[in-house]
Amino acid sequence: MTSKRETFTIWMKSLLYHAYGCTVFNSKGEIVYRVDNYDSKCSNEVHLMDLRGKILFTIRRKKLQAFGCWNGYRWSGSSINKEKSWFQVKKYCRMIMRDVACRITVGYDKYWIVRFANKAAFRIVDVNGDVVAEAKRKYSSSGVVLGEDVLALEVVPHMDHSLIMAFVVVYGLIRRRM
Repeated sequence: MTSKRETFTIWMKSLLYHAYGCTVFNSKGEIVYRVDNYDSKCSNEVHLMDLRGKILFTIRRKKLQAFGCWNGYRWSGSSINKEKSWFQVKKYCRMIMRDVACRITVGYDKYWIVRFANKAAFRIVDVNGDVVAEAKRKYSSSGVVLGEDVLALEVVPHMDHSLIMAFVVVYGLIRRRM
């Protein structure tokens, strides 16, 4: 967390050859988060890691869910509490709520991921409708679009960056991008 807005670049690709995932860079161009999925695209379990490979969150797809549901488990040291998830993400059907892609529950807090008309762009909003993070297509300094798989993510102050990144990972899984 920081006391000012933070901007990240998300590249929806793994740096490893023959692996799926994403790589996240801070505003200085340093790698801060990564997901490397060796199994297959849209795996039922992925791990959000820091640069050194320390697992921060494990994200698992719940079985037998009609519309899709994912649980996020926060790692503490070198262990995970498999009994209780840290957060839950439930995918919404387009016919039910047109712009809302999914609902996120973190304890008593609730968030929604809201789609933009552009498929790659989205917002994470809280129950009051305040934007806590926003992802848009990334442009170079000369105004050239860097591609559908490169996003600029802006996170408001005092938000847990790793938690926001875990939400972004789940949304990437929902959209079948990783």
